[in-house]
Parts: sequence; C-alpha cells; structure tokens
Amino acid sequence: MTFFLPFVALAAAPALAAPADPVLKAAQAARADQLKLLKTLVNIDSGTGDKVGGQKASELVATELRALGMSVDLLPAELPTLPDNVVATLKGTGTVGKGGRILMIAHTDTVFGPGTVAKRPFRIDGSRAYGPGVIDEKGGVVEGIMALRLLKTLKQTDFAPITFLIETSEERGSPGTRALIDRLLVDADVELNLEPGDVPDLLTVWRKGSNVFRIDVKGRPSHAGVAPQMGRNAAVELIHQIDLASTLPNKGDGLTSNLTLMSAGSRNNIIPEDASATFSVRVRESRQADETEALFRRNATNTIIPDTKVTVTREVAFPPLPINPATEALAETATKIYARIGGVTLGGGNGGASESALAHAKGVPALDGLGPVGAGSHTEDEYLDLQTLTPRLYLLTRLLIEMGKKPPARIK
Repeated sequence: MTFFLPFVALAAAPALAAPADPVLKAAQAARADQLKLLKTLVNIDSGTGDKVGGQKASELVATELRALGMSVDLLPAELPTLPDNVVATLKGTGTVGKGGRILMIAHTDTVFGPGTVAKRPFRIDGSRAYGPGVIDEKGGVVEGIMALRLLKTLKQTDFAPITFLIETSEERGSPGTRALIDRLLVDADVELNLEPGDVPDLLTVWRKGSNVFRIDVKGRPSHAGVAPQMGRNAAVELIHQIDLASTLPNKGDGLTSNLTLMSAGSRNNIIPEDASATFSVRVRESRQADETEALFRRNATNTIIPDTKVTVTREVAFPPLPINPATEALAETATKIYARIGGVTLGGGNGGASESALAHAKGVPALDGLGPVGAGSHTEDEYLDLQTLTPRLYLLTRLLIEMGKKPPARIK
C-alpha cells in the first residue's frame, strides 16, 4: 500500500474550511494560547546537557499537563548529567482491546547552548516564528499539549490511555531515555511523533538511522622547531584518514557520512601527539552502518605517518525507520483527515533520526513528522511556518480521536 499523493501545489498549509468542524473550531480558538506557550518554551535555553535550563523546560511542560488533569511524573534521566524526562498520562473510557493506547513522543532539548535565547529570543516575522528550537522540537511539544487540551474541551475520551513522553536528550540519540521508551512501547498500540513536518507540508514515513564514528590518532610529540623529525604528527595522519573516508557520499537519500568535529595538538610549537575526528553517518539500512565501520577500520591499517596508531569507535544513536505498510497506513489515515480541511499532505523522509524507529523496531506502528511545518533545524535560520500551526493541531487532534477509537494492529 502507498498513500503518496500527486504534488499539486507548493502551498505551505491548507486553505482552512469554515469552522463547522468542532475540532477545527477549537483549534482556531486555541491559536493565541498556543503561540503564547510556544514563546515561553522557546525562550528557555534547553540544549542537550544543559541540566538547569532543561529542567526549567521540563517543569514548565509538567505544569501545563497537570493543569489538564493528567497524571504527570518527572522521571530522572538515565544519565545524571541530563534533566528529568516528563511522562504524562490521560486516562480515557476505553479499555485495552476496545480503545487505543496511544504514545506521543516529543523532546524539549535543542542543539543550542546556554545564552542562545539572550542573543536571539522568540520572534515572529510575517508568517514565520523564529527562535532556538522553535521547530525542532518545541513547536511539536506545544502542539501535543494543545491537542490534549482540545480533547478535554471536546470531551473526547475514547482511548485507553494516551501517554505523552517529553524527553530531554533526543538530539544525542536519547541516551537518557532508552529504557523508558522501551517500557512505554510495551503498552502502546501506536506511536505518534511530533518532530516537525518538512516543507511544504510533509509527513515523515521514513527516516535514516544515525551512527557516530570517531577516529583517534596517537602520534609522538616533539619540539616543532628543534627536533620535528623526532615527532610523529597525529594531525597529518588524521588528515590522511579523513581523505580515505571521502569515498563515502556526503549527501542524498541514501548513506551519508559527514565530518562534524575535529581537533589536534596542544600548543603551536609541539608536533601534535593526539588528533581526532568525528563523522555523523546516516543510513537507510542497518547493514550500511556495519559496512561503514568495516571501511573505517580498514582505513585505520593504512597509515602514512610511521609509528602512529589509529583507533575507530562507533556509537549507535537510532536505527533507521524503513518505509513499511504500518506507517503508510497511518499516513493514509492522516491524509484523509487533512483533506477535510482542504489539506494535501505528502509522504517523505529525511536524514534526521527519531524515536519512531525504536517504536517500529518494537512492532508498534509509528507516524512521524506530525508537528508544525518548518525548516532550518540546527541553524540560526530555524523557523516555524505559522500557516501550519492550526492545521497541524487539527490533524494531530483528529488522529488522537480516531486512533483512540480504532488503533492499528501491532506489526508482526
């Protein structure tokens, strides 16, 4: 089955119909509160590893969810350097087997360090909102909160239950949340992920897996002026190793490998003893990561600076989310819902990894990219398309209602 629709326009958002639909009417009425909460959350620095700022974001979210009558827990992260994760539960009138157990996932951590908000706080310019993490993924966090508020307003209770996880380390592969996610997936019929929708108005039906490879070179220090010949330059060998890795593609829908960090040396008058480089490797299939590791390790045996040692280490962040029938069926349902307000959404994918891949691996149908639409993630140009704010809130709320009444079957 495939739900992909012909691309008919580049409109960033549907032309909203008259608010005869009670969910649409409620979503439109919530817009001012949604923007207010978005501004408040964006204006909290919460880069991954910023425990103080991240905790403020978690506590703000917890307060908003408690106000909805939800059972809310602030759970310590699985690494002590990270702020608490938030798990909120909204009980419905449905029972297991007769009502959908829905798991929503979003994250409050960003890639920006402390002090970023002071330099460029939340702002609106025309039809776009800007600020650190506005689309990745605080817009999705706020959308999730507002969708739950709409369910309460509309007295929708046909679910059993809805659990909302707001985690604090997704940008580093969720090292503070992995065991928690696994536990929550055991009791979930479907996972809805609030990562941003891609421009012009896409749902995410596939994602790449992410791996981090680090190359470390050990050389020998020596005085750079008096006896450079006695040294073994780790930096020069690192450059060689980077050049060997350039055979891997650095863009496209398949495997990509990109150099993201590098360092060498300690002083400008010493031949570098140590050098290191980090590669972000994104894959469509898990075997591609294994093949990349094998390539890096073969390269490590091919040195041009004598007496240097090259070491390769690998950290797996997320597996890939492949194109699969369960996700496509959810996307087809979402497309039909969106069409009620004049929306045309398409299925796409990207190299950004997410928790939906973990859900799929556990046999839980997952749909990603349900947050507001935007672009520029991980840059100063990050923006949220405000034209999609209400349509995407409508879509998520309707999905919660329909998945609550009739959840999909687990993946076998």
